[in-house]
Amino acid sequence: MKRTKKVLIMAALRRTSLLLKNVLCNSRTRSLNPMRSIGEIWVDGSCVNPSLGLTDEQKQIQKVATDFARNELYPNMAKWDEEEIFPVDTMKKAAELGFGAIYCKEENGGTGLGRMDASVIFEALSQGCASTTAYISIHNMCAWMIDEFGNKELQQKWIPELGSMDKLASYCLTEPNHGSDAANLSTTAKRQGDKFILNGSKAFISGGGDTDVYVVMCRTGEQGPKGISCLLVEKGSPGLAFGKKEKKVGWNSQPTRAVIFEDCEVPASNLIGELGDGFKIAMRGLNGGRINIASCSLGAAQSSLELARDHLKVRKQFGKTLDSFQHLQFTLAEMATKLVTSRNIVRMAAKALDEDWPEKVSLCSMAKYFATEECSKICNEALQLHGGYGYLKDYAIQQYVRDIRVHQILEGTNEIMRLLISRDLLTDGERKYS
Repeated sequence: MKRTKKVLIMAALRRTSLLLKNVLCNSRTRSLNPMRSIGEIWVDGSCVNPSLGLTDEQKQIQKVATDFARNELYPNMAKWDEEEIFPVDTMKKAAELGFGAIYCKEENGGTGLGRMDASVIFEALSQGCASTTAYISIHNMCAWMIDEFGNKELQQKWIPELGSMDKLASYCLTEPNHGSDAANLSTTAKRQGDKFILNGSKAFISGGGDTDVYVVMCRTGEQGPKGISCLLVEKGSPGLAFGKKEKKVGWNSQPTRAVIFEDCEVPASNLIGELGDGFKIAMRGLNGGRINIASCSLGAAQSSLELARDHLKVRKQFGKTLDSFQHLQFTLAEMATKLVTSRNIVRMAAKALDEDWPEKVSLCSMAKYFATEECSKICNEALQLHGGYGYLKDYAIQQYVRDIRVHQILEGTNEIMRLLISRDLLTDGERKYS
C-alpha cells in the first residue's frame, strides 16, 4: 500500500528521535541540578503522565518533542534567558521534525497535523524552554493564517519556508493604544494602485525586528471590526522600521519590539483573505493561539511539578525528607490535580477546534483562562517548595515562573477570556465568530 506523506513524516520523526537519544549535549547545564531529565521514569504510570488518553501516533509525536526538549532546549534554557539569545538554529532543528508549520496543509508544505497534535507538541517542548516554545507557537499561528486564508501565490511562497523556519513570522495586532480593544485599532492601509500604504505602529511584537514576515491587522475601511483587513508585510519593505528591543521579566529567548509603519509600501497581492476579513482572521487565529499558549503553560507546570516532587524526596528538615510532611504531600496533590484538570480542558478545546464544534470559541477561552492561571500557580508553588533555592537562577523553577506569567496577558487577557465565556452564556442566538 502506498504510504501517505503523513506516515513518511512520522517515520522521519521516529528516526530523528533515535538520533537525538545519542546526541551528547555539550552546552551549559544547570550546575545545581545536573541529573535533571525531562519526563523522569516515575512519571510513566503516574496520574500526571502527559501521555494519558493519547493515541499511539500522538504518543510517538509526544516522544519526539520530549526528546528534543530534553536534548536541545533544556540544556540551553538558562543561557538563552540570561544572554537574551534568539535560538534560530535550534528552532530550525525543531522545524526538521515538522514543528514549523504543524497544522498547515501538507499540499502547501505544512506537516498536516491537527490542533490536538500541536497541543501535545507545544506542551512537550515547553518543558525544555517555555519562552522559545511560545515563539514557535506564534510562528505556527501566523503560518496557519497564510495557509488558511492566503491566496495560492502566498501559500506556495511562504508555507514551505515557514515550515522549515528558514523564514520566521510575527503576529501584529496589538497597538500602543489598543490592546484588548483590538476592533478599534488605528494602523491604516490605503490602496494606491497595486500597493497598500501602511501607517501606524504595533506594540509588544514577538520576534519583531528579527523575523522575516509580519502578519499585520490594519484598517482599510470603516471603524470597528468590519473595516479591518490582514496584510503580509515582508522585512525590508520600504517604510518598515522597528523600536528598541524591550527588556522583559521573562520570554528572554525571543526579542520583543514595536513594529512601525511610515508610508510602508506593501503589494496589494499580499492581502490575506478579502478586504474586511482581518478581524475574523485575527480572532480565528487566536482561537488556536490560545490553545497553544495554554499548552506552553502545561509544559512549564509539568516540569515544575516534577522538579518539586524530586526536591521533596531529597531535601531534609527536622531530620526527615520533606515528602514526609502531610501538608507538603497535600500541596503536591493539589498541584497535580490542577495540572491534570488544566490539561484535560486544553485538550477538549483542541478537540473542539479540530472538529469545528460551535462552542469552540468559548471552550478555547476557558482553556486559555483556566490553564494559564492554574499552571502559573503550580510553578509558583513549586518555587515555594524549593524555599530559598527556588529563588536562585541556578534552579529552573524561577524561569518557568517568569516565562509563563505573561501567558495570562497575551493572546487575549484572561479578563477578556472571562468576557467571552460570559457572553456565550448570556447569548440566546447565534454566537459571533464561532
